[in-house]
Amino acid sequence: MTFTVPHLNLTLNPNRNLYLSAEVPGLRLGLRVRLAAVLFLLLGAMTLRAADTARQTIASAIIEEDDEKKLALLQTLAGQSDPAIRTLFIAWKEDLIFVHKSDGAPAVPVLLTGEKDAADSQAALRVADGLPLKDPAGKPIRLVAADLDAAAHDSALRGAMRTVLDLLDLTSPDRTTRLRAISTFGMSQDPEKLPLLSAQLSRRLDAPTTRALREAIALIHLRDPDPAVQTAAARQLGEMGSIPSRDFLTALHRDPSTKPDTALAATAAQAAIASHIRTVDAFGTAFRGISLGSILLVVAIGLAITFGLMGVINMAHGELIVVGAYATYVVQRLFGDGLDISPFGIRLQLPGMHQQGAALDLYFIVAIPVSFLAAAVVGILLERSVIRFLYRRPLESLLATWGVSLVLQQTFRLVFGANNVQVDSPAFLSGAWTVNDVLLGWNRVFVIAFAALIILGTHLALTKTPLGLLIRAVMQNRQMAACMGVKTERVNMLTFGFGSGLAGLAGAFLSQVGNVGPSLGQGYIVDAFMTVVVGGVGNIMGTVISALGIGLLDQSLQQLLQNPVLGKILVLLGIILFLQWRPAGLFVAKSRSLEG
Repeated sequence: MTFTVPHLNLTLNPNRNLYLSAEVPGLRLGLRVRLAAVLFLLLGAMTLRAADTARQTIASAIIEEDDEKKLALLQTLAGQSDPAIRTLFIAWKEDLIFVHKSDGAPAVPVLLTGEKDAADSQAALRVADGLPLKDPAGKPIRLVAADLDAAAHDSALRGAMRTVLDLLDLTSPDRTTRLRAISTFGMSQDPEKLPLLSAQLSRRLDAPTTRALREAIALIHLRDPDPAVQTAAARQLGEMGSIPSRDFLTALHRDPSTKPDTALAATAAQAAIASHIRTVDAFGTAFRGISLGSILLVVAIGLAITFGLMGVINMAHGELIVVGAYATYVVQRLFGDGLDISPFGIRLQLPGMHQQGAALDLYFIVAIPVSFLAAAVVGILLERSVIRFLYRRPLESLLATWGVSLVLQQTFRLVFGANNVQVDSPAFLSGAWTVNDVLLGWNRVFVIAFAALIILGTHLALTKTPLGLLIRAVMQNRQMAACMGVKTERVNMLTFGFGSGLAGLAGAFLSQVGNVGPSLGQGYIVDAFMTVVVGGVGNIMGTVISALGIGLLDQSLQQLLQNPVLGKILVLLGIILFLQWRPAGLFVAKSRSLEG
């Protein structure tokens, strides 16, 4: 039987003897011997009869007295993906596994776990199956570590364990684990890891894993004694735009023993990587700018309705955002272990559904409409109780809504407490994509799509529905609409409720960005007004362009100046100068009432 790995030939004859020949460029004789030993370990599973499970194999190895057989048993675990292997190996190396012997019964390897009782005894789990150790009557047994012999291990066994764990990470079904293991191997520049990496490279793997393997192998080859291998590795890293290899290439270039051709290749690779970094930074800045603009848009779109279309200066807009954020928190707790709050000194316990995993992550899908409805209801109550008496009185509406914002903040403190509460992001918003070294966070991608859907929904609501027709009619000429039979007060109420609901949606998303607290909205109210005014009061499309423009400008200046504070100051100064030149913003909203 013959096995083929790049640069390697392995033959297993019918007598179970293993022959290996290796032609790996730049490998010294001693390294080839170690390479053969590692490959023998990896192929141990083919030359020995494997136990039924990884746990049984480890249990057999623990009680095996012959060192060679013990090592051979561990070698059969190479390539298996049972997660119990890691747990048991770590416990074995930390002397947490013991051998229990009783009269007339074979020795049983056990793992002592749990808290010790008054007699220093702990629960004992059988290594072979993970089940509790029981006496003949079927009652679980508790053992004292001091009365048992710890499972022995030496450097050879620990080396075999380390190799098995390395391969366990390399073959993990989880891509993140695989990439982390490959990166660790490459950064270590350990030539003894080459056989493991080369063997994996011969398999059919996804593109990111294949690229990481090629990069790790090239990094290890930078330490090869053969200048030709070093030069080829440097060129390959340059072609790949390998950002992690910059320091290694710099060290290779500065090494006095480096040959001129190799040093030249390292310099060229550094230049190629620097060019790649500039491209990555440009795309990363654009992505962060668009995502920041989307956050501003989500925050400001509700204000574009209440302030832009209705002309109400609503200083409580930030608190409507907080309503949506707390609604998301409540939904999360109801999906989880429940909610225990004390509003106004009255203890209120809401039972939870105790969901876990993917079922718990569904809370955010439910929280989106709930946050909209909660903020819309609060907005309608605000409009009916305060705002409807203050139309066309901007100063009075500003002062009144500012007072309302203080009342709402104190209400949040009385109900949920003064401290921030944590809203956990669902799994589908917690990761990131990496496209050509540009990191695309799932939550940022989500907010871009979320903002686009909100804008589309708002546009359709205002242009394709009867309510939208009435809103536009009242906003253009309130008196004429009333003469035509439009119930303007009802339209005002629904319009303000719609804008408030959009603020609640912003709160639902912002709960995924940071903690939720009574003062959350205060950090966004100025940005929201700024975005609406720059875009043009009353113009939804102007708000979109304004938000994206401010986001891109902010991130570009921060990247250029390497100073976030100075970048934000310059953005603010730019907005002030722009409004001095164009006070009405980018787009001027026109209506029959203004023209008349």
